[in-house]
Amino acid sequence: MAVKINNNGQKIWKRRDRRAQLQNWALWLIGTAIFMFCWYQISKATNWYFVWDAGRIASDIGSRAMPPKWSYINELWKPLWDTINIATLGTLLALIVAIPIGFLAARNTTPSKLFVRPIALIIIVSSRSINSLIWALLLVAILGPGIFAGLLAIAIRSIGFCAKLLYEAIEEIDRTQVEAISATGASNMQIMIYGILPQVMPTLAGLSVFRWDINIRESTVLGLVGAGGIGLQLQGSLNTLAWPQVSLIILVILFAVLISEWVSAKVRGAII
Repeated sequence: MAVKINNNGQKIWKRRDRRAQLQNWALWLIGTAIFMFCWYQISKATNWYFVWDAGRIASDIGSRAMPPKWSYINELWKPLWDTINIATLGTLLALIVAIPIGFLAARNTTPSKLFVRPIALIIIVSSRSINSLIWALLLVAILGPGIFAGLLAIAIRSIGFCAKLLYEAIEEIDRTQVEAISATGASNMQIMIYGILPQVMPTLAGLSVFRWDINIRESTVLGLVGAGGIGLQLQGSLNTLAWPQVSLIILVILFAVLISEWVSAKVRGAII
């Protein structure tokens, strides 16, 4: 017999179910076995000497990185500006593509649930399933290193994010407003402009700013694979073991992310 205590502090007796108890023990046993197997595989592939020595190495690098090389700051303004441009233009390009895809993916606005909607959903899933760093690697190999590859990587990655949230907002609109406009004999385009778009505009504006904030962070590392921005300076400093420059670049990136977070929060607060 098992004992439970209710909210009043009274004991409630409950008969044990042997089958359910055995199932719980079996699940715990399977889960433990899977965990131990995964831990064994990770341990086998890990050089534990470096793990135990990580504290000393981190302390050594930290001592070499301090103080930051403040004189290097003038070399970072242009890469930082490039990073902001990559995030901003990439977000804008993504929205231009994501808005029609969002309308094609929504059940209440798609011209065909059987053919058009699945294609739109495939585009959304394909965009969201691949990280922007991987897109940047592919585009650098195709287009060559530079800002343009980074811009396209950010745009392609953002299409799925924006389109998904947009089509979900479209499917949740108030149908009475659409029906009222339809009753006046409005065309499909007029229904779209006056009945649907005004209802999803706050969501669209909010997710645009939110995605721009995310893209600022992602753009800072695209330079590590040759896609331009401040990450390129970080990669160069890491390759030459210029730790004072590395610490300064990290501080600049942190400052840029904090500013973008503040701007994003202010704009979203004004919209919502």
